[in-house]
Amino acid sequence: MIYGKILSAGLITAIIISNACSFVRDGRNLEKLRNSVLRLHILANSDSEKDQNLKLKVRDALLESDIFKEAENLADAENLAREKLPEIIGTAERVLRENGCDMPVTAELENICFDERIYGDITMPAGNYHALRINIGEAKGHNWWCVMYPPLCIPAACEVDDDKSCEEKFFDEKELDIMYRPEKYQVRFAVWDMIQAIKNS
Repeated sequence: MIYGKILSAGLITAIIISNACSFVRDGRNLEKLRNSVLRLHILANSDSEKDQNLKLKVRDALLESDIFKEAENLADAENLAREKLPEIIGTAERVLRENGCDMPVTAELENICFDERIYGDITMPAGNYHALRINIGEAKGHNWWCVMYPPLCIPAACEVDDDKSCEEKFFDEKELDIMYRPEKYQVRFAVWDMIQAIKNS
């Protein structure tokens, strides 16, 4: 009887420890994913049809410019973004001027909190990410975003799509599982972020 209780207690303890290790491992994989991408974030002047169309024209011009084609890692992508901020702003302003718009454009590298976003077949978890933010005019309109590095953005007038070969090249098996099966991790990631917020407060 006593032996059975000891055995049961041991099994319960082992399960708790196993789950705790799994929880921490998944949390670390989440942080690794968040810290391995550079997102492109373009904010339109307003939600008017004209301003939203201008935002998409700026998007297409920036994607076609292959800003990060020489980047081999996230640090390279961020350095290129910093070096090319004047060029990035110039490209956006040119597109606006060609379309009869004289609104100003600003751009900066920031750490931005994003909600969970669906991108083609993958889901980027909510959280803080490195991002190249482009502000058009008052930047009060709906935004457009994608993953600029690794290069998952597809230049097109239609909505973004994802590139399976690129995903497999830049993300490991665990990161891909997080992006393709987000429902599996939602609760534990929410708890992870709460714990991290308490630790950092």
